[in-house]
Amino acid sequence: MSRQWWGVRTVTAGVLAGGIAVAGVVPAWADGRVAAAAPSSAVSFASPVSSASVVPGGQAEQTLSPELAAAVEEARRRVTQMAKTHPAAEVRTSAWNALRSSRGDEALLEWLAPGGGFDYAKQRARDTRARNKAFCERVVATHTAGFSPEVRAAAARALKGSVAEQAAFVKTGYADAQRRDRAAREASEQQRLEVAAKDRDFVRTLGEHDPGEQVRVAAQWALRPGTTDSDVAEFFGYGWATGAALDLEAYRTRTADAETMRHHALTLLIREATAAEAAVKDAADAAKARADAERAWRAVSEHSDAAQRAWRAEQAAAAAQAENWRAVALLSQQSAQELWKAISGTAGTNQGAWAGEQAGAVDAAAFWKAMFERAQDGETRTRG
Repeated sequence: MSRQWWGVRTVTAGVLAGGIAVAGVVPAWADGRVAAAAPSSAVSFASPVSSASVVPGGQAEQTLSPELAAAVEEARRRVTQMAKTHPAAEVRTSAWNALRSSRGDEALLEWLAPGGGFDYAKQRARDTRARNKAFCERVVATHTAGFSPEVRAAAARALKGSVAEQAAFVKTGYADAQRRDRAAREASEQQRLEVAAKDRDFVRTLGEHDPGEQVRVAAQWALRPGTTDSDVAEFFGYGWATGAALDLEAYRTRTADAETMRHHALTLLIREATAAEAAVKDAADAAKARADAERAWRAVSEHSDAAQRAWRAEQAAAAAQAENWRAVALLSQQSAQELWKAISGTAGTNQGAWAGEQAGAVDAAAFWKAMFERAQDGETRTRG
């Protein structure tokens, strides 16, 4: 194609950026970045201890309330998931370090707090060098040796090379390798892929209805005015897979950001509620103290209910993606066209990834439902 749909151009030295907009949308794939949720206002970290007793040796043994113990357990599960699947390598490494800390739960909760390890790791991931490396990794993951041998080989070399070599690949190497691959395909009768009218119609349908924003943008770009069969073939060859990878990254990034803020807020709300409930016993004005405790537990239940509803929506989004990729995998298996071969393996992988995200959303919604019920029990207790 005359300009690669997933092209990168330099705005400032070494920075990935893109200027292509389709239907008024500036695609995230233009620079490999995914919009992140805005951080909540900073709240100083407070220990979630509900009570303390003295053990032999004079040290205070800290005891968590049942609600906070459940929240900490879920936080550990969430950080473990980010250590395994978060799109940014910096976040994955930082999450593992938090999980392995000798400071235990305190280290985890500090990592999740605003301005903590999670935020710092995301900031490092936005560094130009990290983004360049991530771009190279994405190219290797989405460009097959069969369809894009020059691009894949160049990206693999850059990954093994220096920071400067990775920057050079992003700036000019990717586009140069793309041109070599296209020239080779156009010169070879065997590699030239036949694009039928039904294939164009299929891509047009994806551009209108695919559940993934980046796949829609990639499909629209493949059919922009003035395109040829080569543009459509390249969509099947790597554009579809690239859009799909960015959609998955966007989902994982968005849910990680949102859930991190929810968990931090939850620990603070539970701490306030357990403290308010404990204060009822010795309060001079018992009625006021009970009302304060009830309001505090109500804040926990409202927060948990909102989180549960958010995860139900994420569950539906992941289920739609999993079903979409199941259908694509079936279509690719049934098609005898060479055009469909590149997406065949990717379809099965994407189906599995989205099914995993769907299962994770189910688990998260179940946790927040249980926390909502615990908080309602707290409201009932303090109401008297």
